[in-house]
Amino acid sequence: MIAEPNAATHLPGRKENAVHDETVPESAVQNGSCVRNGNLKTPREKRKVREQCENIRRNSSSRRRVSQLQNGEVVEAVTLFEVVSMGKRAMQSVVDDWVEAYKQDRNVALLDLINFFIQCSGCQGMVTAEMFQSLHKKDVMRKMTETFDEETGLQYKKFMAYPWILTVTWPVDMDNEDYPLIRTGPYWKKFKANFCEFIAVFVQQCQCSILYDSYLMDTVISLLTGLADSMVRAFRHTSTLAAMKLLTAVVSVHLNLDVNKHNAQRLYEVEKKRISGKRTNYRLDQLEKKRKEYEHKLLEIQNMMNAIFKRTFLNRYRDVIPEIRATCIEEIGSWIKTYPDAFLNDSYLKYMGWMLYDKQAEVRLKCLLGLQGIYSQKELVSRMDLFTSRFKDRIVSMPLDKDHEVAVQAMKLLMLMSQNCEDVLSAEDCEMLYQFVYTTHRPLAVAAGEFLYKRLLSHEGDEEVQPKGGGKFGASTDQLKRLIGFFLESELHKHVAYLIDSLWDWAGKFLKDWECMTTLLLKNAEEDGEALSDAHESALIEIILATVREAAEGHPPVGRGAAKKILSVKEKKIQLEDCTKITEHFIMVLPQLLAKYSTDAQKVANLLQIPQYYDLDVYSTGHLTKHLDALLREVKDIVAKHSDTSVLEASSRTYYILCNEEIAIYSQVDRARTQLIDELMGQLNQLLDGFWQKEEGFCMEAGEISQMHSALRRVAAFHNAHDLTKWNLYDKTSRLLVFEMEHGRLPVLIILPALQCMYFSLLWQLAAVPENSPKETLFALRRELRCFSQICMCFLHHKKKDAFMILCDWLLILSHQDSNNNTEAVGLPDYLLSTSLQEKLLLFIQEHVFMVKEEESKDLTEEKERKDESCKLDDLHKKRSLLAAYCKLIVYNVVKMTAAAEIYKYYVKTYNDFGDIIKETLSKTRHNNKIQSAKTLILCLQQLFQKHAESQDSSSSVDFSSASFTNMKELARRFSLTFGWDQVKSRESVAMIHKEGIEFAFQGATGVEGKCLPPNLSFLLIISEFSNKLLKSDKRLVYAYLQRYIAEPLPCRGDEWQPLIWYRNSLLANEDEESSVLSSSGEWSPAGTSKASFKRKFSNGSLPETSQTEATSKAPELQCASQLASAAGKSRKRLKSQEMHLQEHLPFLCPGGLQRKYCKDEIKTEAVSKESQAEDTAEDVDVDVVGPDQVILARVFQL
Repeated sequence: MIAEPNAATHLPGRKENAVHDETVPESAVQNGSCVRNGNLKTPREKRKVREQCENIRRNSSSRRRVSQLQNGEVVEAVTLFEVVSMGKRAMQSVVDDWVEAYKQDRNVALLDLINFFIQCSGCQGMVTAEMFQSLHKKDVMRKMTETFDEETGLQYKKFMAYPWILTVTWPVDMDNEDYPLIRTGPYWKKFKANFCEFIAVFVQQCQCSILYDSYLMDTVISLLTGLADSMVRAFRHTSTLAAMKLLTAVVSVHLNLDVNKHNAQRLYEVEKKRISGKRTNYRLDQLEKKRKEYEHKLLEIQNMMNAIFKRTFLNRYRDVIPEIRATCIEEIGSWIKTYPDAFLNDSYLKYMGWMLYDKQAEVRLKCLLGLQGIYSQKELVSRMDLFTSRFKDRIVSMPLDKDHEVAVQAMKLLMLMSQNCEDVLSAEDCEMLYQFVYTTHRPLAVAAGEFLYKRLLSHEGDEEVQPKGGGKFGASTDQLKRLIGFFLESELHKHVAYLIDSLWDWAGKFLKDWECMTTLLLKNAEEDGEALSDAHESALIEIILATVREAAEGHPPVGRGAAKKILSVKEKKIQLEDCTKITEHFIMVLPQLLAKYSTDAQKVANLLQIPQYYDLDVYSTGHLTKHLDALLREVKDIVAKHSDTSVLEASSRTYYILCNEEIAIYSQVDRARTQLIDELMGQLNQLLDGFWQKEEGFCMEAGEISQMHSALRRVAAFHNAHDLTKWNLYDKTSRLLVFEMEHGRLPVLIILPALQCMYFSLLWQLAAVPENSPKETLFALRRELRCFSQICMCFLHHKKKDAFMILCDWLLILSHQDSNNNTEAVGLPDYLLSTSLQEKLLLFIQEHVFMVKEEESKDLTEEKERKDESCKLDDLHKKRSLLAAYCKLIVYNVVKMTAAAEIYKYYVKTYNDFGDIIKETLSKTRHNNKIQSAKTLILCLQQLFQKHAESQDSSSSVDFSSASFTNMKELARRFSLTFGWDQVKSRESVAMIHKEGIEFAFQGATGVEGKCLPPNLSFLLIISEFSNKLLKSDKRLVYAYLQRYIAEPLPCRGDEWQPLIWYRNSLLANEDEESSVLSSSGEWSPAGTSKASFKRKFSNGSLPETSQTEATSKAPELQCASQLASAAGKSRKRLKSQEMHLQEHLPFLCPGGLQRKYCKDEIKTEAVSKESQAEDTAEDVDVDVVGPDQVILARVFQL
C-alpha cells in the first residue's frame, strides 16, 4: 500500500534543472484503494484532489510519529521508511523481509519500495500509479510532466517507473523548505547513514536471486532516473544519492562476478585438459553452463552500470546544487579506486579534473579526497600519466585555495604524487610548496612540513650512510645541515618558530636531538674542516631556541592557532620529560656555549633565553650547583661586555628566572645579582661624579658619553625586572634630566636610558605604596610623579618617540590603579588629563605617524633598494607602535573619546598601514559607549566637511564630484560597514549619527526666516550612507525629525536642494507607496489608487500618464518646491499615528526658528471614497504603528 510520507518538500523559487510541459496528469489509480482521479481539467475536480491531499495530511499521524522517533520514544515501525529511519533492526533482516515480500507479490513490494524513496525525499502527498500499456514513444514522453497548479496549490510530478507511470501529488508549503538529507541533528545524520546502508545491503542481498529478473532493477533505475530529472531539489538530491550508492553497490557485485567468472574459466580449462580424450563430461557441461551464466549476469550488470552512469551521473555531476555535485564526484572516485579496470581511464578521470575548478569548496574537496585514494596506490599511478600532465598545474596551485581544508588536502595529494610519481614535480614547484611551512594555518603548515621533511630533509639510507667524521651523529648532522641550508635560503629568519612547529609532528625525534646540535656548535674547525660558518651557527642557535620552546611549552607559536591547546595526560608526560632532558643537558653545555660566543650579541641573546625553560629543581636534586656558578660567571661577563638592549634584557630575565624564592638556589643567585648591581651602580656613580665635577658638564668627550650611555642602559635593563629602589636611582637620574630641561645640551644617548631609569624607579615606588601610607610619603610621591610628567612633556617638544611611548604607558598605568591604593590621595588624574597634554599627544601622533615625507626619486641598486625597503618597514612598525599606544589611551578613557575623530580621518587614506588599529579602536570605543562613539564619528565627518567647504569658492555650490567630497562619502560608507548586519544592536548609534547630521546640515538656515539655503545642506549626502543601517520604523522617526527642519514652501533653484531630496529618498527607500522615482517627478499616485494596482503599474516599468504629463509641463525652477511640498503633504497622513506617539515619547529639541512651518495653502487632492479611506487606514495601522521598542530612541533625540 502507498502510505503518506512524513515530511514536506517544496518547489524551489527558481527552476533549477528540469524541462517540464504544460499538461497535467490525466488519470491515476491509487494502489490498494478505490480512490480514482479522473480528468483533472475542471476546477471542481482540482479542488476535490486538493481536499483529498489536505484530508490525508490532516488525518495522518506521520509527523507525530517522526517527532516521537526523534524524542526517543518507543514507536512501532509501520512503513519501510520508518524501519530504516529508526535503525533499530539489522539492515540485512529488513532487506530479507522485503525480498520475501517481493517473491510473494512483486508489484506490492515494488510499490512499497517506490514509496520508500518518495518518503525519503520528504514528500508530503500521495503517489498514484497506472500501468504502462504499449503507448507510442511520443505519448509516453507527453505524460512525463512536472507542473504546478496555481488554483489548487498542488505540485504534480509524473514520470516513468517501468512498468508503471507514477504520479506524485503534493501541496507546496513554502514555510518548510527542508527534507531529511539536509536536516540537522543526530537523528537525521543517522538517517542518511541508514539510507546509504540500506541501498548497499539491498543490492548485496538481491545479487543471488532477484537482481537479474529484468524487472526489479529496471523499475528502480527508472524511478531514480525520473526523480533525478525533477526540478524539485529534494527529489533530485535524494534520488541522485540513491542512484550513486546503487551504482557503487553494483560495481562491487560486478567485481565479485568477475572473480567468479575467472575462477570458473580456470576450472573449465583444467577440466577440459583432464578429459581431453573423452567426448562428453557432465562436470564440463556444468562448468560451461556456469561460465555462461556469469557472462550473462556480467552483461546485465554492465547494462545497469551504463544506464545509471549515463542517465543520472552525466546529468547531475554539474547540478546547480553543490551537495549533488559533491555526491557524484565522491562516488566516481570510489568507483575508480574499487574497479580500476573499468573506470581508471581518461573517460572517467576527466570529470574529477574538471570539478577541481568548481566554485564550491565542498566539491573541490571531494575531488582531492578521491584523487588521494587513487594516487596512494602506486600500481594505479602509471595509468594516470595523461591526467597528471593535464591537471598537475591546477593541483599545485590548490594549496593557495581560500578554503583551508581544500588547501590541506591538496598538499597531502601533492605529497602522494611526489612519492609515487617520478619527477612529476619540478624544482620550482617544490620550492613554492616548501614555503607553506611558514603559513599561519597550522594544519596546512604541518602538511607542508611533511612534504618538506620527506622530500628534502629525510632521505632513504640516512641511517646507514655515515658522513666522514660525523661519529654517532652522522645522519642527524646531515639532516641538520640541510635544514639550516633551507632556513637560510628561504630568507625568513624571523619565522624559525613557524618552521620548527611545521616539522614538529614529523621530525620531532630529530629536532629533539639537542646533544647533536650543541656538539656541532662546540666543534672546532681545527678538529674538523667541516665546521659551520658564522651564518650557519647563528641559524642553528635560533633553531635550538625554537625547538626548546616548542618542547617546553607544548603549543604552537603566537599567531598560529587561536589559543593554547589543552594537553592530554600523555602529552603532559612527554612535556615534563622534555623539560627534564633540556635542563640536564643545557645546565652543563650552556656555560660553554656562552663562553664561546660571548662576543656575539645576537647569539648570546638567543642562548640566554634557554634558562627560562629549565626545571630549576634539577640544580639541587642533581648536585649541579657548580654549573650554576659557571652560568652566573658567564652572564656577569656578558653584561660587562655588551650594552645591546636585547642582550641586557635577556641577562636581566635570566637573573629574574633564577631568583625564585621557592627554589633552593635562591640565596646563591641573589648574592651574585646583588654583587653585579653593586658593580653597575658603582660604575654609574663614578661617571656621574665626574660629570658633575666639570664646569656644568658641557665638556664631555665621546668616550665618556659612550661609557655613560652603556652604564645607564645596563642599570635600566636590570631595573625593569628587579627592584633597585635601595640604590636611590631616582634622585640620580632626575637631577640629570632636570639639567637637560634647564640647559638643553645633554646628549641624546644619555637622555633616553636616564628617562627609562626614572620611569622604572617610579613604577617600583608606586607598586610598593601600602594602603595606609602616611601623608608625607604620598605627598613626596606626588611631587615625583608630577616632576616626571613635566619631564616627559618637555621631551615631546624634542620629538623623542621613546619619551612618547613611556608617557603613554605611564598614563595608562596610573589610570588603572585601584582606588584602594590611595591613588586619589596622590591627586594626579586631573592634572594628567589636562587639555594641553592631550593636545600635545595628538599633535605628536599627527606629525610622526600620519605625516608623509616627500621622497625624491633616486636610481638605487638592487641591494640599496632592499635596504631602503627594510628601513621603510622598520619605520612602519615604529609608527604602528606609536599609534597603538595612543589608541589605548582613547580606549581606556585616559583621554577624551572625541580625540579619536582626528584619527578616524585617516581610516581610508592609511587603511593598508593602520586600518586594523583604527578599526579595533572604533570597535572598542563603541563597546564602551555607543552614543559617544557615534558622536565621535559624526564629529570626524563634520570636521572634514567644514574643511572641504572652506576650500570651496563661497560663490559656487558644493562640487559633489570633487575628490575631497568623494573621499568623505567613501569614509562614511566605511564607517557604516563597521556596524555590521545587526541593525537592532546598532540602532541607537545610527540614530544619533542621523540626529547630529541633520542638526549640522541645517545650521545657519534661520538667517532669512528659515527660507535661505542652509550652508551645510550637502552634508545630508554624507549621512545618507548610514540610512541603510536604520530599521524601517527608525527611518520614519528620523524622517519625522527631518520634517521639523523643513520650511514649506521652499524657494529653490536648480539642483541646490537635491541633497535634501536624496537624503529623504534614502529614508523612504523601503516604503511601498513612496518611491524615489516618483518623488523626482514631483507627483504622487492618486489617493484612491490601491497598493496592489500601483505595484502592478510600477512593475511594468511605466508611470501613470497623469504623472508624466504634469511632470513635463512644470517649470524647472518650481520642480524642487513641488517635490518637497508633495512629500510633506503625503507624509502627514502616513505619519499621523507616528507623530502622535512622538509627541508623547520623543520631545525633539529644535532651534526656535527651525520649527516646522505648515503652508497656509491647502494641498488639493482628489476626493476619495470612504471605502478607500478605510483601506488606507487599515494599511497605516498595519505598517505604521510605533511599537514599544522605539521608545529606546527617545533618549537619543533628547541628548
